[in-house]
Amino acid sequence: MSTVTATRHASREVKPVTLARVVLSEWTKLRSLRSTVFSLLAAVVIVIGLAVLVSSVTVAHWPPKNPAELAAFDPTSRSLAGIFLAQLAIGVLGILVVTGEYTTGMIRASLAAVPTRLPVLTAKTVVFAVTTFVITLPTVLAAFLIGQAIFSGKNLQTSLGSPGVLRAVVGSALYLTVVGLLGLGLGALLRTTAAAISTLFGVLLVLPIIVRFLPSSWSTPIDKYLPSTAGQGIVAVHPDPSTLSPWVGFALFCGYAAVVLVAAGVSLVRRDA
Repeated sequence: MSTVTATRHASREVKPVTLARVVLSEWTKLRSLRSTVFSLLAAVVIVIGLAVLVSSVTVAHWPPKNPAELAAFDPTSRSLAGIFLAQLAIGVLGILVVTGEYTTGMIRASLAAVPTRLPVLTAKTVVFAVTTFVITLPTVLAAFLIGQAIFSGKNLQTSLGSPGVLRAVVGSALYLTVVGLLGLGLGALLRTTAAAISTLFGVLLVLPIIVRFLPSSWSTPIDKYLPSTAGQGIVAVHPDPSTLSPWVGFALFCGYAAVVLVAAGVSLVRRDA
């Protein structure tokens, strides 16, 4: 009788797989990875460190001798210069979130626990996006405020209330988050760290350089639709008029990341782990 009771009790303890539980599982895995701590810490140090460095060097050599540099000076972009290097750390972290499991074989256990598979990728996407945005938003805000405090020594500072500045600051965190999601999607699609990193760096860094070597009649209309160019428009206080408007460009950048994530989802369902 006791055996039957124990069996019934055990059966009641088996809980169904829900997206909320998968999200909790992915959060546990993400915060337990050393690469998460190192990559996010690197991004924070890069963003704030370059804000201090670039702002200090600018003030020390002010005013510039080049009139064009003086006319193009933007205190917001100077204080947020670190995001263009930090994107590499965030992008690689997004890749490692997935490829790390393929390397260790843990992905088999994850997919065995969630046979429908797609909730695993969905949960990874949600957890990574929220974590990245929550970390990067105060980081870029701190970088901006530190930069403006340094610029105030030469009365060059701006404020969050100035046109386009708040969008640029919040947009910096949004841009870094989507870069990470693009990396996550590539990691899930390609399943190997080296291939995913090469592809991500190629898309964000190499492709724009190649396009700029094309004749201007080709490069100008093509460049504005590239992922990096489209996404970075939201970071600029005074966007280049030859590019897409900030929110349209960012929407296109999100679209690129979404396409990669959808392709990764299809691959996850159809291919063996």
